Amino acid sequence: MSIAAALAGCSRIHPQKQEKVWVVARQTYLHDRVAAVSNRVGQVTNGEQLEVLEHGRRFLKVKTPKNEIGWIEQHAVIDQDDYDQFAKLAAEHKNDPVVASAVLRDDVYLHSAPGRDTQRFFLLPGNAKVQLLIRASVEKLPPGAHRPAPKPDATANAAAGQPTSEKPAAPPPSPAVPKLAQPKTAAPAVPAAPAPPPVMEDWWLVKDASGNYGWVLSGRMDVDVPDSVAQYAEGQRIVGAYVLTTVHDENSDLPNHEVPEYVMLLEPMKYGLPFDYDQVRVFTWSRNHHRYETAFRLRPIQGFLPVNVTKIPGPTKDGAMVPAFGVKIAADSDVSIDPQTGVARPANLRTINFVLLDTVVRRVGPDMAPIPAMHSADEKKKDAKKVAAKKRK
Repeated sequence: MSIAAALAGCSRIHPQKQEKVWVVARQTYLHDRVAAVSNRVGQVTNGEQLEVLEHGRRFLKVKTPKNEIGWIEQHAVIDQDDYDQFAKLAAEHKNDPVVASAVLRDDVYLHSAPGRDTQRFFLLPGNAKVQLLIRASVEKLPPGAHRPAPKPDATANAAAGQPTSEKPAAPPPSPAVPKLAQPKTAAPAVPAAPAPPPVMEDWWLVKDASGNYGWVLSGRMDVDVPDSVAQYAEGQRIVGAYVLTTVHDENSDLPNHEVPEYVMLLEPMKYGLPFDYDQVRVFTWSRNHHRYETAFRLRPIQGFLPVNVTKIPGPTKDGAMVPAFGVKIAADSDVSIDPQTGVARPANLRTINFVLLDTVVRRVGPDMAPIPAMHSADEKKKDAKKVAAKKRK
């Protein structure tokens, strides 16, 4: 038997793995040939899987699930490695708790990692609802810039028998001819201007209604919060609002006249902060005035998601269940930012628990130690100026 026949027989027994790509463009057409004038032979949309038949210079010949065959530009698709990044996100975060819901302002792509220069894939339509899982902060790069890739370990490459990128050592320079000494003139020292701080932006790992995972720029969506309590944000950004319980008010237009009461998390209108929120507020419903009122406020803290909302036995004799919630705060200022993901990770976390008794919020649980106020240096200066101004008055 010839070698060619043997190889052909092996290929029938072990068929080659077919190369696949996925459409990243919103929609595009397949063409019958790569030429200035060509015919459309099919249409594909975002997320569709295609089978690669042939590679061209900037085009791929592909086959659709409908058996349509044509040429498509390479930049309109992603390959298996890029697709696997999104599959890995889904596998790693499928059990993550949902910390809030948000509504997209317009059409937006899901990214494989925080950052505008990262790979994108799934395209979500405007007004779609997504579930928020994890917040991260990364530096905003100027247009066209890319984050530096990690440098390969030359020692590891050499040990593996792989070529390194290091150039051979240059020969030593020849002895320099001595020059006549020149008179030195003292130049005035000009202090270097301090480098401006990097511009940061926040991203959220989200999950859409189809079960797709990816990162979205926080400014492209709004947290889904009822207008009835969103109006009390007082210039802060709402991170989340969670229903603690409901109260009955016959004058309410809500279904069954049941009005929800909320615990709300807020943060300053800044990006790149080393915490998820710095303020907790509880809104209860006044049956007399038929409006929301602030029953509790905790600030400034370094708070971290998620918040646990539940019901526990109350202090009454019958042990009736009462609304309760627990917030996670940093025990100190030791908070690090993961350089790979941009996620803030406090070294020491505390869980502070509260219960809602009618319109009163009471602290409960094993941790009853004082809650430290977390101020940045700039905030401390502003507070000091306010105090000084009040004293002058």
